[in-house]
Amino acid sequence: MLRLLKQMKAKQWIMALLCVALILGQIYFDLRLPDYMSDLTVQIKTPGSTVSDVLHTGLEMLACTLISAVMAILCGYLNAQVAAGFSYHIRESVFQKVADFGQKEMLEFSVPSLINRTTNDITQIQMFVAMGMQTMIKAPVMAVWAVIKIVNKSWTLSVITAGFVVALLALMLIVVLVILPRVKRVQKLTDNINLISRENLTGINVVHAYNAEEYQEDKFEKANDVLMRTQLFNQRAMALLMPAVGLAMNALSLTIYWVGAAIVNRVSATDLAGRISTFGDIVVFGTYATYIIMSLMMLVMILVLLPMAQVSAVRINEVLDAPISLHEGKMTEAPEQGTVEFRDVSFRYPSSSGDVLEHVSFRANKGETVAFIGATGSGKTTLVSLAARFYDATEGQVLIDGQDVRSYSFDALYDRIGYVTQRAIVFAGDVRSNVLFGESSAPQDDESVQRALSLAQATEFVDKLPGKLDAPIAQAGANVSGGQKQRLSIARALARKPEILIFDDSFSALDYRTDASLRAGLARELSDTTCLIVAQRIGTIRHADRIVVLDEGRVAGIGTHDELMKNCSVYREIAMSQLSAAELEKEGV
Repeated sequence: MLRLLKQMKAKQWIMALLCVALILGQIYFDLRLPDYMSDLTVQIKTPGSTVSDVLHTGLEMLACTLISAVMAILCGYLNAQVAAGFSYHIRESVFQKVADFGQKEMLEFSVPSLINRTTNDITQIQMFVAMGMQTMIKAPVMAVWAVIKIVNKSWTLSVITAGFVVALLALMLIVVLVILPRVKRVQKLTDNINLISRENLTGINVVHAYNAEEYQEDKFEKANDVLMRTQLFNQRAMALLMPAVGLAMNALSLTIYWVGAAIVNRVSATDLAGRISTFGDIVVFGTYATYIIMSLMMLVMILVLLPMAQVSAVRINEVLDAPISLHEGKMTEAPEQGTVEFRDVSFRYPSSSGDVLEHVSFRANKGETVAFIGATGSGKTTLVSLAARFYDATEGQVLIDGQDVRSYSFDALYDRIGYVTQRAIVFAGDVRSNVLFGESSAPQDDESVQRALSLAQATEFVDKLPGKLDAPIAQAGANVSGGQKQRLSIARALARKPEILIFDDSFSALDYRTDASLRAGLARELSDTTCLIVAQRIGTIRHADRIVVLDEGRVAGIGTHDELMKNCSVYREIAMSQLSAAELEKEGV
């Protein structure tokens, strides 16, 4: 928690210090009231006291109360400002950190957990700061101040009060130690609830299609039940504290007045002034003792939030402290243009026991189309992910424009690349914002959008949308088809006018006619652009300048379609599974 507090800005620290000053002022005026009560008691019991004396003392008490109330209002306002600003900066820091995450870090934390840490955990911190800052300062200061006020008035009553305080503190400590491990478990169980909910919502069509509603409900019910039972235990344990404090406060007051009555009775009946003074001291002592117990009661309220806030702070710090596996270089210039080269590249995922790619070497020159094909799991997507530097090679070098990808700044690297993912990703907004997504050195205008849409064979359906370029796109592209999302994704890459285009099985959602038209447009309009294409269909890549065949992470063959049909058995098997008998006969197979 203290580490997170260091992220507060200077303005927030100033407001926090003002809030502390206001809290100390509140305590001063609140603790003045018992003294006035003692004066009132003496005035009322003393013969000869006038109404004006009592009224004057009462007005002073009222003034103290009003000043304390005004300070409390101002402190509450400043405290809310500090809490909101603090959570704003933490949320910003977490978001920026996650934005720098690579695939390795995303796999370590998981998307549902990161969402929960960015929302629920930060909200817990904000609630703790908003409700706890005043209490954590006010309660101990008030308790200590009250102890100082009463310690010399009666050692007997002081010992009794100390006994009650020690018993309550012991109870609070036991409860915290019992529930703290379960609070940590609650956060993990909440992550699990988010995971199940997210999976269910993302795959709702599959759930309906397979009549799996009951299965999903049971799955959610089990996770929800475990979370509920854990939270119930925590809440029941916490529920013991407030009645315990209330009982202690009332019992202490009763004990003080009972023992105090005996103390007053020990004073000689003839010493009326001494009896009145002692009685006043007992009243003041009881009030101050009540303040001490009230301080503990305030701490109990914070103890309800503290374990959750502490666990949330740890989880947030885990994100902020996570080492970034991908570090950008400083290079912006390169000796070549539009080239991609793999030099004896091997790669292993952090959680894998074996290499996914082994000793892969090839070169794509400017304007060439190099395709990758192979069985599922052969490493095609991993290979192009290394070219886009979503991961770094375990061994060997990946070069873009003759320069190791690790030496580029991120801006310089991604200005050279247009990447189309295997799963089409679009964002909530409109057609224009999706095509012009992100920063680019290419012109950000409607002409560029129209050109990219035309090349991506997307103009046909975009022109039919209401608003055309301003047509709304729902979250995750829920209002467009899979093929339309794929074409928008392709248009987004084309609008950047990159040196190198990477298509990760990006034509799979397109029909053959659209696929052919798109490839013909790319060959015609972007003859100087290097293309890396991952594909499952031989028809998509058979005219590539070179085809790299992967088999279990190794290069099984490199060449043109005709060369591989003659020399590569793996490629020939793929062709036989996809081409008709007439086409195979034409190929001479």
